[in-house]
Amino acid sequence: MTSTNIAQATLPRTPFEGYASEEEINHWAVVAQQVADTLALDVLDRDRANNQPRAEVQLLRSSGLLNLLVPKQYGGAGGHFETAFQAVRILASVDGSISQLLAYHYFNQTGIAFYAAPEQQENWWRLTAEGGWLWGDSVNPVDPSLKLTYHGNGYVLSGHKRFCTGSGVGDVIIINAVVDGGPKHGQDLAFVIEADRQGVELLDDWDHLGQRLTASGSVKYHDVQITDDDVLGVVTDEPISTLLTPGVQLGFANFYLGVAEGALAHGRQILLERKNAWLFSDAETYSRDAIFQRTIGELKARTAAVAALAEKLNRRYDREVGRSADLTAEQRWDFAAAIAELKVVSTEVGIEVANRIYEVTGASSTKSDVGLDLYWRNIRTHTLHDPVDYKKIEVGQYYLHGDTPPLSLYT
Repeated sequence: MTSTNIAQATLPRTPFEGYASEEEINHWAVVAQQVADTLALDVLDRDRANNQPRAEVQLLRSSGLLNLLVPKQYGGAGGHFETAFQAVRILASVDGSISQLLAYHYFNQTGIAFYAAPEQQENWWRLTAEGGWLWGDSVNPVDPSLKLTYHGNGYVLSGHKRFCTGSGVGDVIIINAVVDGGPKHGQDLAFVIEADRQGVELLDDWDHLGQRLTASGSVKYHDVQITDDDVLGVVTDEPISTLLTPGVQLGFANFYLGVAEGALAHGRQILLERKNAWLFSDAETYSRDAIFQRTIGELKARTAAVAALAEKLNRRYDREVGRSADLTAEQRWDFAAAIAELKVVSTEVGIEVANRIYEVTGASSTKSDVGLDLYWRNIRTHTLHDPVDYKKIEVGQYYLHGDTPPLSLYT
C-alpha cells in the first residue's frame, strides 16, 4: 500500500457529516431490495453448497453498495451510516450471510476514518473506491495469537487468527496487532494488506450451523512483510476512534432485526397459504383462527418496537460520528449504552421470532425445501458472537451508576 500526504490544516478527523436525505434513503433501499431479490432466488441452494460467496460479492460490488459510505470527493457514493444500516437490514431479511459480509465490510472499510490521520485518508479512500474493494478482517480480540515484530524499516507478521469474516473473499484484510520491538513497541496498530500477499494462508475452514457464506474462516500468517505504508494508524482510546465498535454492534442489531422481519414475512406467507384449519377450530382457515392471529400479532408488535429503536439509533450514529474529534468520552459511552439496549432486545426478539414462527406455520414448514430454518440457524449462530448477558449488565451498570466497561472491540 502507499499513502499520499495532503494539507492537514482544514481536514476533519472524519469525513462524515450531516444526515441522509429522504432521496438517498429511498434510492439505496431500492438498490438493496434488488440485491435481496436476486439473493432470494437461490438462497437455500447456496447455503447448502457452503461455497465461498464470490458471486455474491460481485453482486454487492456491481450494485454500488460496497462504496456507499466512501465520500463523494474520493470517488464513492457519499452515503450515510443510516442508509448503510438500512441496506444491512434489507439483505438480512433474505440472506443473513451476505448481510453480515456487508455490515462487517462497512466498518472494516471506514476504519480509514476511525484510525487513519486526516492527511493520510484520501489515498486509502481512493484506493478502495477505485478497486471496488471488499474489506475482510482479522481482528478477533479473544484470539490474540498474532505477533507483529519490528524488522528493519518494517514489520513481520506471524500467527493464526480465527473468525476472520470476509477474509476468504475480501480484496484486503484489516488486521490489529501489537508491535514487538522498535520505536512503536507496545502500540496496537491497525493495518491493511492484500488478501493474496505472500505468506497469507486462507484456510477456508468455516463450517458452522448458520452464517455459512460469510467467508469467516481462519487465516495463518507466515512471516508476512508489513510496511509503514500498510498502517492505517494506532488503535487509541480517542472517543471518535472507539466509536467504531458501537457502530459494529449497531450493525449486528440491524442484522438481527432484518432476520426477524424476514422470518415473519416468510411465516405470514406460509400461514396465508394454509388450507382449512385445526380440527378443533371454528375458523375457516388457520389465518382466520384467533390463536394464530394472536401469535403473529405478538411477534409483529415486538419486531416493530425493535425497528423503531433501531431507526432512531441509526440516524443518531450519523450525528455522533459527525462530531468527529469533538466527540467526548461521555457522549460516546452514552450512545454505546443506548446501542447495548438495542442489542439486547434485537437479539431476544430475533431469536424468538425465528423460533416461534413455527407455531403458526405448522409441522409441514419444517421441510428442508421450505427454508424457514435458515433464519433461526443464522441468528442463533451470530447472536453468540458476544454474550448478550454482558450487554444487559452494561445497560444496568450505566443506568444505575454511570459505570462503563473497559474499552475493547466488544464495547
